Amino acid sequence: MTSEKVAIHISRELYEKIKKFVESQGGFSSVEEFVEFVLNEVLSEETTAPTMSKEEEEKVKERLRALGYL
Repeated sequence: MTSEKVAIHISRELYEKIKKFVESQGGFSSVEEFVEFVLNEVLSEETTAPTMSKEEEEKVKERLRALGYL
């Protein structure tokens, strides 16, 4: 990953909440480091989203049919 940084704007309220969290929990050296970590985690979860087996998919479809959605 490149070390070039860009500015992201968040509310002051959210920034202060993150700052308090970082100071009390440790593990991160700054708000920016925490935010970058969280965004990386969210994006990696998105690409590795769990998939349903055919059996699980059929059970969901059956439930939706029973509820009148299909």
